[in-house]
Amino acid sequence: MKHFQSMKEAQEVFRALSAPMRVRIMETLFEEGDKKLDDIARQLDLTNSAVSLHIEKLQQAGLIEVKTMPGKRGNCKVCKPCHEVLLIDLKPREESKDYYEDDVPIGTYCECEINPTCGIATPQGIIGEFDLPKYFLFPIHYKAFVFWFGSGSVTWNLPNHLKPGQCLTKLSLSMEISSEYPGYNEDYPSDIYFEVAGVPVGKWISPGDYGGRRGHFTPRWWPENCNQYGLLKTLSITEKGTFIDGGVKISDVTVRDLDIDYTTALTFKMSVPKDTKNCGGLTLFGKGFGDYDQGIRCMAYFAE
Repeated sequence: MKHFQSMKEAQEVFRALSAPMRVRIMETLFEEGDKKLDDIARQLDLTNSAVSLHIEKLQQAGLIEVKTMPGKRGNCKVCKPCHEVLLIDLKPREESKDYYEDDVPIGTYCECEINPTCGIATPQGIIGEFDLPKYFLFPIHYKAFVFWFGSGSVTWNLPNHLKPGQCLTKLSLSMEISSEYPGYNEDYPSDIYFEVAGVPVGKWISPGDYGGRRGHFTPRWWPENCNQYGLLKTLSITEKGTFIDGGVKISDVTVRDLDIDYTTALTFKMSVPKDTKNCGGLTLFGKGFGDYDQGIRCMAYFAE
């Protein structure tokens, strides 16, 4: 799968697929498998020069790859699709030069308190065994791209790029999250609490734990009866309060209440307390898992 974060970033793909014949070439490759250029030309009634031009455009857009292989009469070129799924963010990002951006790998947490059900994995496999919190403390946790727990908390140290004289005006944190249920349960609410720089900023109620289909980035070895993907949620602490996805206000805590300057340790904590009303756990998906190829994306807006 290929993820484009804007329509501008996907312009080459739009251009490449604007020609109906190139769409037909892609359909043929997916329907019938890898093909030689000569076979594509013959099947679609094209000249070799015409199909070569179409293939070149698809290559430039990163939609197919062409490999030279030995054939009966010398070398031949074989075409293969690069991606089964394209994900394009149609909504543009906020345009501003006055921000710092980081994509923090989810496994780089600095503190954790984990209660089963739980587990942690890299893109290559499970770390240790299911339902044993001790594996969250193994050094390999830095390479983890997915983890889950029934209750507890995880804390990260986020980069603070502010310089003397710069004032934080908005902090935006986006992540792919869901509840945690043994296997999966798409109707399983969970109260997920957020804390920034030691200040509780509110909670969001996750609707469930999703596994009805495979996540776009979820590895093939991942068990089908486990959760597969989450929801991409954005936590924003602004001068008017704290919001989820820009529109749902979850508290009156403002960015000024965080009291962050260039010397502040910028911590971020997510938790599911045992005594909360909906103790439905938490699953966090990072790069290589779920529907979004990212970790915790942190955008810190500032004014001079």
